[in-house]
Amino acid sequence: MRTAILAVLMFLLMIFPHELGHFIAAKKFGVKVNEFAFGMGPAIWKKQKGETLYAIRLFPIGGYCAMEGEDGQNEDEEEGTGTDIEVKDPDDPRSFNNKKPWQKIIILAAGSVMNVFTAFIVLTIMTTVLGFATTTIGSVTQGSPADLAGIQPGDKIVSIDDKAVNAWSDVGTFIQEAEGDAVTFEVERNGSTQDLTVSPQFVEDENRYVIGITYKGSHSIIRGIGQGFVQTGKMFGIMIDSFRMLFSGEAGIRDLSGPVGIVQMVGETSSIGWWYYMFLLALICVNLAMINMLPLPALDGGRIIFVLYGWITGKPVSAKVEGIVHTIGIILLLGLAAVVTMSDIGRIIG
Repeated sequence: MRTAILAVLMFLLMIFPHELGHFIAAKKFGVKVNEFAFGMGPAIWKKQKGETLYAIRLFPIGGYCAMEGEDGQNEDEEEGTGTDIEVKDPDDPRSFNNKKPWQKIIILAAGSVMNVFTAFIVLTIMTTVLGFATTTIGSVTQGSPADLAGIQPGDKIVSIDDKAVNAWSDVGTFIQEAEGDAVTFEVERNGSTQDLTVSPQFVEDENRYVIGITYKGSHSIIRGIGQGFVQTGKMFGIMIDSFRMLFSGEAGIRDLSGPVGIVQMVGETSSIGWWYYMFLLALICVNLAMINMLPLPALDGGRIIFVLYGWITGKPVSAKVEGIVHTIGIILLLGLAAVVTMSDIGRIIG
């Protein structure tokens, strides 16, 4: 039950911001939004507010922001099957199709932008709460080499063997480089500096030398925001490398994961700790953003390609042709989803 709740929460935090991005951008440019829904399938809750129907649907694996004039739809708008929108009045100035090309592109890209923003917020919270390593000592293990040398919590490490310590990682590096020889710590304490000689102790289980100290963490929101940007950028790098491996043949279908695989990963990461769960959420949000911007039919990126084509050539593709292309794309994506789901199930039971 816990895994199911966390999986639904993850889908919510993936899908809702994405559709909210489309919704906000559409409203900003005056596009009529017929329905804003979380989930797919039959509605379990819905409320009409103004011109927009807000709904929660049974299956929490999708969602949509149904804009007037986006493309053709089945006529069962009341049931909200999650398909596209009927063009009731092609001359309606509030129709998506009648907006300027640059406005359409912003509306289509806004979903992925919100996914990236969600990842950034999650990573900023993580790094701020977990804190950053400083060169100030937070604790000293009683009876450890550092304790015997007189090092105290609150000491700021200035240098080790006359080599400047600019980051906490330098401490471990310089200790290992000494290979068990005594090292001289220059520390700042109460406004003055002093030298303390420490003899590292080798720990066989860890295969390294230790002296028994930990750092004092810093919980700066400013640094957290900076790291949020950095970590989000690194996730883009991870995803780009994953796409490269997929297209080069280094990775295959069995390396992809769909909803079933995500639920399994949610269970695994949440059992390890909340921070792993949040990291997975951020990674999947970046993944969703990048996949949606691929220039493929039925995806936001594919829709943007059609907009760009019409903008550049001055001859927009007819709504009928574009609708057919996107329908084929949806069928292919559903087929891929089915294959990936079967692969997920096979991996779990096999």
